[in-house]
Amino acid sequence: MKITFLGTGTSMGVPVAGGFRREELAHDPRNERTRCSVWIQSNGTSILVDAGPEFRIQSIKAKIQHIDHLLITHEHMDHVAGLDDLRVYSYLNKAPIPVHTSKKCIEEIKTRFNYMFGEDKYPGSTSLDLIEANAPFKLGENNITPLPIKHGSLEILGFRINDFSYLTDVKHIPQKTKELIRGSKVIAMGALRWEPEHPTHQTIPEAVEIIEELEIPKAFLIHMNSYVDHEPTNQRLPDHIKLAYDQLTLSL
Repeated sequence: MKITFLGTGTSMGVPVAGGFRREELAHDPRNERTRCSVWIQSNGTSILVDAGPEFRIQSIKAKIQHIDHLLITHEHMDHVAGLDDLRVYSYLNKAPIPVHTSKKCIEEIKTRFNYMFGEDKYPGSTSLDLIEANAPFKLGENNITPLPIKHGSLEILGFRINDFSYLTDVKHIPQKTKELIRGSKVIAMGALRWEPEHPTHQTIPEAVEIIEELEIPKAFLIHMNSYVDHEPTNQRLPDHIKLAYDQLTLSL
């Protein structure tokens, strides 16, 4: 399985509009973070998790030529704003792209992108097949397990794809979900900043504590804001936990 981190930044990206803190972080290109998304190639299947505002640019850099399935964690725009840019992949597939997500997210997508659905579907717009992900399922030879988590008060999904678990905007992980994650070889987990505590996102220390509790042998932190400097942060982290960065690839 090949994993490509397309984007690793918080909802505002790094740097944010206007270049806030760009000068402080410009010494390391790994501090340039687009919105979170990951691309997984496994057993001949191409799986995208989330499609944010920079998906077109991310896809060109990663040379994504085909998408078989899309998994969406939740309906916030930094995770779904790139749905329109998937149209070329539905053209190439000559079929709607299957989208696996929660029931609530399905309704939100239908509302916000109403021109893609129904009798009034706009000609040429992205074709999507929205499928509720409420139990484990298979995509080709890949085992997919939805991971219910809390983003503040909002119930969202992470996903376990074979031995890789991916949890982006996470604040609380129920015990049942922890048991679904346990045994993963690699985890990617949201970690907004060092401090102070945030109402809807884990801090870096909170993420490290969960990773250690679940005994995951290798972990990558994602969804970092403009105050997280890549190399100094890596030096403070345990050896088996590092920051991910845009276009980082790894094999599992």
